[in-house]
Amino acid sequence: MKKLLYSFLILSSATLFAQKKLAVADNMIGTEDLFKSAGSRIQVLKTYNSAASLPANLKKYSSVFTNGVTVYKINKSIGFDKMALAQLNQQSDIPADNSVFIDGYEFTDSSTKIFTAIIAKSEKKDYNGKSTLFIYTTK
Repeated sequence: MKKLLYSFLILSSATLFAQKKLAVADNMIGTEDLFKSAGSRIQVLKTYNSAASLPANLKKYSSVFTNGVTVYKINKSIGFDKMALAQLNQQSDIPADNSVFIDGYEFTDSSTKIFTAIIAKSEKKDYNGKSTLFIYTTK
């Protein structure tokens, strides 16, 4: 029984650490790794440590960023494509206003834009009787 429990804990922690941490730049969703790869063209603006401390423009993400989020500022063009979740839904033959899950977090506002470079894998699944797009930042 102990071996089963230890195996589960190891697998859970590996899965948790494999996910890339989501972040925000110019009100668009990306990952910290993506923004760090942009080098000096992007800088850390502020790190919020809890959902309660999020500013008004990020309150809509409070259910996603429950443990806080790092906000970046783009200084120069970083050359990453961006797209609204509604457009991604349409490309997957899903109604534009359906929610989208990114690494298990539900984004209900389909006008939210993301940097498409964060998409390592995506799939269409049934969620609560609706076709839903699931995006993963790792394969």
